[in-house]
Amino acid sequence: MNERGKLRAGLIGLGAMGRNHARVLSNLDGVELVAVVDPAGDTTGTLRAPVVAELGDLLAMGIDYAVVACPTALHERVGLELAANGVCALIEKPLAQSVETATRLVEAFESAGLVAGVGHIERYNPALQSLRIRLEAGELGEVFQVVTRRQGPFPHRIADVGVVMDLATHDIDLTAWVTGQEYASVSARTVSRSGRLHEDMVAVVGQLADGTMVNHLVNWLSPLKERSTVITGDKGCFVADTLTADLTFYANAAIDTEWEALRAFRGVAEGDMVRYAIPKREPLLVEHERFRDAVEGKESDIVTLRQGLRTVEVAAALLESASDGKVLSVVPGGSDAEPALR
Repeated sequence: MNERGKLRAGLIGLGAMGRNHARVLSNLDGVELVAVVDPAGDTTGTLRAPVVAELGDLLAMGIDYAVVACPTALHERVGLELAANGVCALIEKPLAQSVETATRLVEAFESAGLVAGVGHIERYNPALQSLRIRLEAGELGEVFQVVTRRQGPFPHRIADVGVVMDLATHDIDLTAWVTGQEYASVSARTVSRSGRLHEDMVAVVGQLADGTMVNHLVNWLSPLKERSTVITGDKGCFVADTLTADLTFYANAAIDTEWEALRAFRGVAEGDMVRYAIPKREPLLVEHERFRDAVEGKESDIVTLRQGLRTVEVAAALLESASDGKVLSVVPGGSDAEPALR
């Protein structure tokens, strides 16, 4: 901490997401942004903090924690160096580009006894936070299905991973978190149409541990930007738009019918629609506040590295399924995906 009792923070990476982190860190209560690491420097000249070329330069200044927003391929090297120097870290999602590298990061920070988290920002989206509370309260009854759609134009800044690791990891994490259920099995199909090394579209069918059906459609090939989570259950369905942070509930209605042939049909009918009024704070700011609190030793619901590792395990199983054409079971806490029994 500095002489005013503020945590000293550093930022590694000044890409599109890194600049958002810099903006929030520069105004975060109880935190001083000491410096930023980026070999290209501050190309806009708008940062309040100095920009240094090497991680060693930042470490020499003395920091309490760092935000890692460099390319995913560099997460392991940067994270291991931070852990070796006793620095807590908030690492952008995905935690790493493979299960093996993610596991090494988990072990390094745990063995050093350091606070570390993963930037799965959707957990702090107001619509999804409200949805999770309502599911826990039983407002939907039994959950049948989770469907997510996450699509939009190709982000040219992403070069080291495909759409599964970069985007689908959002949906994997939020689905497990909102429902409180682990993934049990997954099947996926991918395509690459942009001429890049990695996939740019994935369609996923999965099942959670309690039998809930899961579907994800994720791509970088659409001019339409869409971020939708639809959860259907016994009492209706919730629709969360995470672009606008709106949450809507469509209720099932019981309607009597005099048509004898339909009396035996046990189905649903359209009922009331409710759009909830939700306080809408910026998810990135909330994420930073929670991580700051965790570093200070306060109780806080950050996304742990082990949770981030689990998401990487499921994402790796999606890629393996797409390659082999198999339905794979995903063992919680393990690194192996195995063919599922049909």
